[in-house]
Amino acid sequence: MFGAVVVGIGTAGWVRIRDMLAPTFGSPAEKLAVKGFISRRSLDNQQGVSQISEDMAKSRGDIHVAFICTENVSHEDNVRMFLQAGKHVCVEYPMTMNYKAAVELYDLAEEKGLILHEEHIELLTEDYKELKKTVDGKVLQEGSLHFTGGTLKPGFGFLAFSGIARLTWLVDLFGELSVTAATMEEDIPNSYSKMTARLLTSDNRPLMWIEERGPGLPRAKNINFQFDSCTLTQIPPAPRGAVGLFMQDLINFSAKLAGQVNPVELRKEKVRILHCLELAERIKQLCQH
Repeated sequence: MFGAVVVGIGTAGWVRIRDMLAPTFGSPAEKLAVKGFISRRSLDNQQGVSQISEDMAKSRGDIHVAFICTENVSHEDNVRMFLQAGKHVCVEYPMTMNYKAAVELYDLAEEKGLILHEEHIELLTEDYKELKKTVDGKVLQEGSLHFTGGTLKPGFGFLAFSGIARLTWLVDLFGELSVTAATMEEDIPNSYSKMTARLLTSDNRPLMWIEERGPGLPRAKNINFQFDSCTLTQIPPAPRGAVGLFMQDLINFSAKLAGQVNPVELRKEKVRILHCLELAERIKQLCQH
């Protein structure tokens, strides 16, 4: 069994505890046992699980795994702290707010023989799986992905990082990308921001990624992908999956802990994650020039 601690008790942290208490039957997630949670606030037991201190979590021999569910800006420090303490880590995306730090964390995990897993539930949604099937085998001519959503709370970081889920979609669908231009429009008093990034695929097909946030904006992804054979302007609808997104992620992470994931797959995932962080950093640099 792998004893686990959950760091941060917002929505994601709460779901992590829930899923570990009732894992999918017969899955590798049954090997995880939640031993406590860490929060900056003093809290009562959560779902029957008690609060423990950071020091206790780092030093206890029955805790092997840390789930990092804090705000984005503190992911890096928490990941580093638990890796240094010899614990496997599962962290919500984005792992860090810069590419170099992510490379260092992967190196540290490797050096210590630990699993470092970044959650990517956006690749596990039924809608996305359907979209990927639809796109498969088609040749892109040009495309755009425009995300809108409400105002972000402090601590989520620059839009290219807080919205890296969308960038991950584009990289997963169309392969390695490069950034040719990026701009940012902001109306700070009204909590409005809009980032536009122009990207190119490896065969020079243009892609545009827009991340737009402000009060009252609906949470939506608008796509326009033009292929050699058709144009796709809507994400294909798909029925809800039988297994929740965080549970699917928990199973993926547990399978890594159990040594059930092919090293080639692990390598591919690491390359994609680092590539997306490098692109996000480049977009941020261009927007701030």
